[in-house]
Amino acid sequence: MSRPSVAELRPVVHPEGVKDRRSGEHWAGRLYMREVSLRVDPYLVDTRITPNQLTYLMVVAGGLAGAALLVPGLTGAVLGAVLIQLYLLLDCVDGEIARWRGQTSITGVYLDRIGHYLSESALLIGFGLRGADLWDGSGAPEWLWAFLGTLAALGAILIKAETDLVDVARSRSGLEAAKEELSVPRSEGLALARKAAAALKFHRLIGGVEASLFILFVAILDAFGGDLFWTRLGIAVLAGIAILQTVLHLVSILASSRLR
Repeated sequence: MSRPSVAELRPVVHPEGVKDRRSGEHWAGRLYMREVSLRVDPYLVDTRITPNQLTYLMVVAGGLAGAALLVPGLTGAVLGAVLIQLYLLLDCVDGEIARWRGQTSITGVYLDRIGHYLSESALLIGFGLRGADLWDGSGAPEWLWAFLGTLAALGAILIKAETDLVDVARSRSGLEAAKEELSVPRSEGLALARKAAAALKFHRLIGGVEASLFILFVAILDAFGGDLFWTRLGIAVLAGIAILQTVLHLVSILASSRLR
């Protein structure tokens, strides 16, 4: 049996609206990864590999990205960034294979969400451990940086949970999933603040792709400085962003119509 072409796959695996989802599609997916995944799909659609198995591989790639950051120097940061790109590719491919085969399921959606929680938190924890400098033989690791990295990871998880729990709360109250227009705060001041935060996009730095590129950037700066100054500053910045965004996101939800 011949492999399906990209032209045959596209209307099925990329139905109208997939790339346009404001909260469901990553910018990197829209920009390039959905096109890359379309070139990978033909080699997987007729195999025995299931969409859920691809999701498990996505989680493994994300977890390994966090572990890769324990490799000292620029090498670990490059490995982490490459593995996050693999994580993003698998995140695209699993859903596309499911749509082509008609195997979309609640289990798949659940595994996908858990995968994002685990993978992105692993990256931030790995960043914190990198700052702790576990392999420095001159003294004990500086666990403050590991703590701050874990704090950033907790914030990243809580932000996702705050969003997901809106639909949980609505479902348990017998309501349909919240529509995008309900996310606008009822207060004009909060709505303006939300637009300003969205324009600055600083909150994206704790996302997997953005965090991996940020980590690579500070690792390059450290390569010139010969120490971990920029890495540690970066950990503090991401922890601060995570704490601030956790609070602001919760306030935004409570001030919107999503829970009404």
